[in-house]
Amino acid sequence: MLFKQQALLRQKLFVLGSLAIGSLLYLVARVGSLDRLQPLCPIDGRFGPRSQDEIPVRALQFKRGLLHEFRKGNATKEQIRLHNLVQQLPKAIIIGVRKGGTRALLEMLNLHPAVVKASQEIHFFDNDENYAKGIEWYRKKMPFSYPHQITIEKSPAYFITEEVPERIYKMNSSIKLLIIVREPTTRAISDYTQVLEGKERKNKTYYKFEKLAIDPNTCEVNTKYKAVRTSIYTKHLERWLKYFPIEQFHIVDGDRLITEPLPELQLVEKFLNLPPRISQYNLYFNATRGFYCLRFNIVFNKCLAGSKGRIHPEVDTSVITKLRKFFHPFNQKFYQITGRTFNWP
Repeated sequence: MLFKQQALLRQKLFVLGSLAIGSLLYLVARVGSLDRLQPLCPIDGRFGPRSQDEIPVRALQFKRGLLHEFRKGNATKEQIRLHNLVQQLPKAIIIGVRKGGTRALLEMLNLHPAVVKASQEIHFFDNDENYAKGIEWYRKKMPFSYPHQITIEKSPAYFITEEVPERIYKMNSSIKLLIIVREPTTRAISDYTQVLEGKERKNKTYYKFEKLAIDPNTCEVNTKYKAVRTSIYTKHLERWLKYFPIEQFHIVDGDRLITEPLPELQLVEKFLNLPPRISQYNLYFNATRGFYCLRFNIVFNKCLAGSKGRIHPEVDTSVITKLRKFFHPFNQKFYQITGRTFNWP
C-alpha cells in the first residue's frame, strides 16, 4: 500500500513539474514575442496622423526578422513580391572618416526599425571599376527593405576620394551625408595600428609610427603620409562643399560615440527625420570588451568584432605634441565650417 502511494505521489509530482516547465517556456516565448512586436516606447499619436500608405514603425520592427531571411539571398522573386520588398538606393551615406567609428555608427543606427544597413562596404563611388558598372549595379548591392525604410551604406574611403562628391551628387543631390570624426592625432595612430596589425599577420615588418608621421629631412609633420592627410578634415570637407550645402552634412563625435553613444545617436535620428526609437535599453556597456554593445530585443544582442578597440602602440610624446600643434588650425576651421566644436587639444 505504501509503495502504491509513493508511486502515485511521484506521478503527481512529475505531472506538476511538466506543467510548471511548460508554463515557464510559454512565458519566455511570449515575452520574447511581445518584445519583438511592441515598440520600446510608444510613438503612435506623437507625430500627427499617418497617411494611408505609411507603414507604422512598430510594423517595420515586426518585419525585421523576415528581412534577415531575404538577406541570405535564398528568397524567390515571388516571395520578394509578396512581401513588398525592394532594393533601394541609400537615402543617407556614412562617407567617413576611416577609423572614426563608421562601423560602430552603422551598426548602432541599425537598431532603429526604420533603418536597413548595407552589411558590406560597397566602394561604388570611389572605385572606378565599380562605378563603371552603373547605378543599377549599385542598387542591387543594397539590402532588401520595405519602401518606407531608409537604406544606409558606409564606405569611409568616400570622404577622401576626389571624384566621389560629384558622383554622389549626380545620383542624388539631396542625399544626407554622415561624417564621424575622432581627435585627429588619435585617429591617425588608430589608422596606423590597423595597417600594422595587417602587416604582422603576414609576418611583415613595418616602420614605426614616428618615422612615417614625421619627415626625416625637415623634422616636420609628413603630410604625404595618408594617415596624416586623412585627419586634415577641413581640407576634404571643403571639396564636398562645392557640391552639397553644409545643412546636408551631420558631424558625429566618434570619441563620444564610444563613451556615451545614446546622445550622439539621438542627434542622428533627428538629422535623418526619424522618430526617436533608440533608447538606453538598446545599449549596454560590456566591461570585458571595454565598450558598448547592442541589444535589439530580449533575445538578440550583438557586440562589434574583436578587431574594434585595438590597443595602440606607444608613440613618442614629442611626436604627439607636434601632430596636435599641426592639426590645431585645421581643427579650428573645421569647427567654424560645421558649427560643432570638439574638445580636441
